[in-house]
Formats: sequence, structure tokens, C-alpha cells
Amino acid sequence: MSDDALRGQVALVTGASRGIGAAVARRLAESGASVWLAARSAEALRTLAGEVGGTALPMDLSDDTSVWSAVDRLRDEVGGPPDIVVNAAGVFSVAAGAEVTVKDFDRNLDVNLRGAFLVVRSLLPDLLEAGRGLVVNVGSVAGRRAYPGNAAYSASKYGLRGFHEVLGEELRGTGVRATLLEPAATDTSIWDPMDPDTDPHLPDRDEMLRAEDVAEVVHFLATRPANVRVPVLSLEHA
Repeated sequence: MSDDALRGQVALVTGASRGIGAAVARRLAESGASVWLAARSAEALRTLAGEVGGTALPMDLSDDTSVWSAVDRLRDEVGGPPDIVVNAAGVFSVAAGAEVTVKDFDRNLDVNLRGAFLVVRSLLPDLLEAGRGLVVNVGSVAGRRAYPGNAAYSASKYGLRGFHEVLGEELRGTGVRATLLEPAATDTSIWDPMDPDTDPHLPDRDEMLRAEDVAEVVHFLATRPANVRVPVLSLEHA
């Protein structure tokens, strides 16, 4: 679905090497945005960047210096902050509280919560100075509902919701908008190691949202009038 609704706008999408992030990058590019694709996988980024006419921006969300350096590069080449920031990077694991490892718990917090914070923190002063911009934080239904086996993941996504809600209050009247997008289970490669179709405690893949569904909603948010705020948006499979 090609259109020009975002022509002239710059978008930064994290987690853009696969899944929701890659789908978002494609959809925003189709709408005319100049998309900067961020993730750790430089080769995958370059491939997708070539497909959508975007720019690969290797970035390790667990490394502060990597994030700040990547954002500095974007800012220098673009001449300011991006118009759209989509925090779509994420990790996911299933383990009960009595079984999850400290390493895995830290990894979920590092990428899903702290990584999103780092990206927002590195760009927010410039966005506020410009008095414009949209930040979309991709959360999860597990950030508002408790599911057994989601100890680490839910901790990170509940934390992201808390950070986002404070951010939303602080952004009132600034011209900068922020939306927390909370999709239900979405069919991406993140589920491959778990084979959910064979686990009665997990949703079947044909009952999940598609990454393209989530990307379409991000596009919807990016094309709302500048005076319209959508603080939180939950998505479910019909």
C-alpha cells in the first residue's frame, strides 16, 4: 500500500531487522518516510534498508555508547531529530518466577525497558526543542495482564508502561506526542523456539496478530493530525 502521507518525514525504528520492527519500517517507507533502521544485526539491516530505500543504523540497545553514537549519527546526517520514533525492539522468553534465570531477567529489562528508555532519552531534548514528533513504544498485552510464565517479560513490559505513562504526562502541551501500543500475541520469529501450536498454555499462531497488522496501526498513529494524542492503544486478534 504505497502513498505519500509521510513524505518528507524521518522515522527511526528499532528492532528493524525482523518481526514487528521490520514490518513497521516497510510500512512507513511505503508511505514516503525516510526510514532509519536500527538493530544489532548489521547485515540484516543493510538488506532491508536496500529493499525499502532506508538507512541501516547498527545499534546495540544494551550498550549505552552504541545508542548515543547511533543517535548522534542520525542527528548529524538528518540535521535534527526524527519525526517518528518507534521502539519496536524486544526479546521474549517464557519461564516461571521460580525458574527464570537472573541473566534472562536482566536481558528482558535491558532490551524491552532500558533500551527503549535510552532511545527516548537520547532524542527527547531535541524533540522538545523542535516542539514536534511522535514516539511509539511497542509494549504488550503482558504489560497490563498477568500470564503465568511471563515473569521476566511482564516485568519489562509493565515497567515500559510505567515509564510511558510518566512520559505522556510530561509531554502534554509540548507538541511531542507518545503512544504506548499494546498488541496481543503477534506471529513473528520470536515464537519459533517455543512452537506455540504444540503448547496448550500458549496461543496458536493462526490466532495471533500479524506483524503487518501492528505496522498498519503504527502508520495510523503517524498520520493523525498533530493536535491528536493517542496515549495508549491496545490491539487484539478478531
